[in-house]
Amino acid sequence: MATSTRPPPTDGRTGSLGSTAARGALTMLTGQGMRILLQFAGLVILARLLSPHDYGLLAIVVVFIGVGEIFRDFGLSSAAVRAPSLTSEQSTNLFWINSGIGIVLGSALFALAAPLAAVYGQGEVRSIAQAMAIIFLLNGLATQFRAHLMRGLRFRWLAIVDVLAAALALGVAIGGALLGWEYWALVAQQITQALVILLGAVLGARWRPGRPRRDVSVRSFVRFGANLVLSQVVNYGTNNVDTALVGYAYGAAPLGLYNRAYQLVVTPLSQIQSPVTSVAIPILSKIQEDQKRFSVYLVRGQLALGYPISLGLVTVALAAEPVVDLMLGEKWLAAVPLLQLFALAGVARNLAFVGYWVYVVRGLSGSLFRYSLVTGAIRVLCVVIGAQWGVVGVAAGLALAPWLAWPISLLWLSRVTTVPTRALYAGALRIIGVAGLSAGTTLAVMAALPSMPALLSILLTGACVVATVSLLCLVPIFRRDAADLLEVVVLVTKRKRS
Repeated sequence: MATSTRPPPTDGRTGSLGSTAARGALTMLTGQGMRILLQFAGLVILARLLSPHDYGLLAIVVVFIGVGEIFRDFGLSSAAVRAPSLTSEQSTNLFWINSGIGIVLGSALFALAAPLAAVYGQGEVRSIAQAMAIIFLLNGLATQFRAHLMRGLRFRWLAIVDVLAAALALGVAIGGALLGWEYWALVAQQITQALVILLGAVLGARWRPGRPRRDVSVRSFVRFGANLVLSQVVNYGTNNVDTALVGYAYGAAPLGLYNRAYQLVVTPLSQIQSPVTSVAIPILSKIQEDQKRFSVYLVRGQLALGYPISLGLVTVALAAEPVVDLMLGEKWLAAVPLLQLFALAGVARNLAFVGYWVYVVRGLSGSLFRYSLVTGAIRVLCVVIGAQWGVVGVAAGLALAPWLAWPISLLWLSRVTTVPTRALYAGALRIIGVAGLSAGTTLAVMAALPSMPALLSILLTGACVVATVSLLCLVPIFRRDAADLLEVVVLVTKRKRS
């Protein structure tokens, strides 16, 4: 007889779903914070042991790995997490679908490695692609195990596994770089991380797949996933058209500079959004029928994600030169304008991100796909036009696109489902206002100060931003936002009272 699994209403330690959400977000963000620290440590160390050319070679293959990963997942992890109920037999069938797709994609990348190397004129790409083909299989095997962990709200285990995987992979990369492996150190890092994540997910899921069952239907999961994967492919392809264009037009070394600047901004941004999404989707799925409660959670989610990230990105943009000098070294200073433009792009991308939660929770993958086509076209157009001015022009196009697309995002969403559109627009505008005022004040203060060491410059920039935000909290509307954020913090720290 089929057994059904449902996400528990709480985590056993708190009495409210709000506390569960807040604690889950804190756990995942703490884990991701540790991963970001490891990533920055890796950037600092590996940038001094490896060359831009090494990173450029890996970036060429990673672009194709990323788009393949979308097909490998096929939206089935999100479909499993958001499902009101999920039987063990359905999970089994989804496991075999993900694993089978992983095998097919891994084989395809192995076979296409030589043509890929020929297109980019980089012979090393062939062996890199062939080695990294195994990542598809490892991630395919891990997908439904991780979905079980998310459905069970086992965020602590997920965070531990992700941090451990990142730490071990970084250790392998540093060891390999010291031994003179060059770009192979980066390849080993990617494979090690995928392997550790698989092992950790299997150990923690407390579920084992059986044999696939033809009499158990997963059509609704596949149908949802098919539309979701189409939108993800559009987003990924248009998000990476800049990388492909830079690599093809300008070569591996400029691509290495471009990629490192991108990694400094966009990867940490994604690593914050990803764990928050892992918490938000199962929580919002449980309350989607209560529109008032759903709206409150959504608006607070936007503020909780928007303010810290936007202010962090403003700080990075203002202190771009000392950040690059400290993190990567002097040979990477050409990446400074790229870093500033990517930080600007990150602010707008983050403002529209809560809309993705709504599309997934309410099963609107078809609408998400059509929306992705529009925003993807804007992104490609901006990047292609920007390419007329070189690598910096490409980055400028990438930065402009999300600012053109953001006003469309909530309007589009409001036409297909009920969302607190006015509150979300207002919240986003307040976030932009605080970020803009912080940037202007900090620029004025820093311009009046003499040149100083990189670390001190970064610390003073951050202090100026914090001081400006503190003064803005004297304004009632911003003080209310601060109170909402404080309430989230209270939910995180509050314990159930007997």
